Amino acid sequence: MNVVETQGIYLTPTEVIEYLYCPRFIYFMNCLGIPQHEDQRFIVLKGREVHEQRRTRNPDYVRKKLGCVAKDRDVYLVSDRYRIKGRVDEVLQLQDGTLAPLDYKFTDYKDTVYRTHKFQTILYGMMIEDVYRQPVTRGYVCYVRKGNVVKDVRIGVQERQEAMEIVADILTIIQQGKFPARTSYPIRCRDCCYKNICIK
Repeated sequence: MNVVETQGIYLTPTEVIEYLYCPRFIYFMNCLGIPQHEDQRFIVLKGREVHEQRRTRNPDYVRKKLGCVAKDRDVYLVSDRYRIKGRVDEVLQLQDGTLAPLDYKFTDYKDTVYRTHKFQTILYGMMIEDVYRQPVTRGYVCYVRKGNVVKDVRIGVQERQEAMEIVADILTIIQQGKFPARTSYPIRCRDCCYKNICIK
């Protein structure tokens, strides 16, 4: 799973989420240096509050349901192999000897794991495996808005390859200053912080 030459660039799973939402986020943030000012948005602030609460009082039954025998909380990871870095809510040690990321989302579960959440979890899993030197075959997303709905994400060969292809695309945008096509979902443009400067 080779990616393009990174020249010291380390991506975060959050940047992958931004790319999957709309590739032009990467161009505006990383190439032009125009911030989102996401700290002013309610959903972001509420999400951070939820993460802080989970660090101190998350019910153990969520982990027990997953066969968790030990955990590390709020773990900052850096993978030189994949050139990605980020902070995962929890690293779970499971009964079968594997590890798994557990990530909390202040979002309703709507019958499927969002593509953004899926690849964020896959990248967390790849970093965990690289740093801890223990196998990772799956990860978990906990949707907390309506009762801690936990969904699993497979982290196999195909999923890893797809994740690294996304990473390679992002690195190409950053390194070449390439202006990418916008999202294919026009509805996302309505509330976009870059809509006033984004060329249609």
